[in-house]
Amino acid sequence: METVFDWISLGIFGGLIVLFLERSSKPEPVDHLWQYLVPSVGCAIANYAGNHGAPIVAVAIIVGILAYIHIVLKPFGAWPQR
Repeated sequence: METVFDWISLGIFGGLIVLFLERSSKPEPVDHLWQYLVPSVGCAIANYAGNHGAPIVAVAIIVGILAYIHIVLKPFGAWPQR
């Protein structure tokens, strides 16, 4: 845990874990497991790129990951209606 890319990747991955655990505890499935594979692998690739001298590529991948999470997984759109 030496670079900012380590911390950002870990934070995004931790958020994915929490989102998956919260949604998997519901009686009816909301997401498929493979949908979490894309941003998880993206975190690893962004971290690798950032740690090996390609910060622009890493930032672009991180932005893509966040866009994917927002569009496909919809973490804020699945709130129960009251």
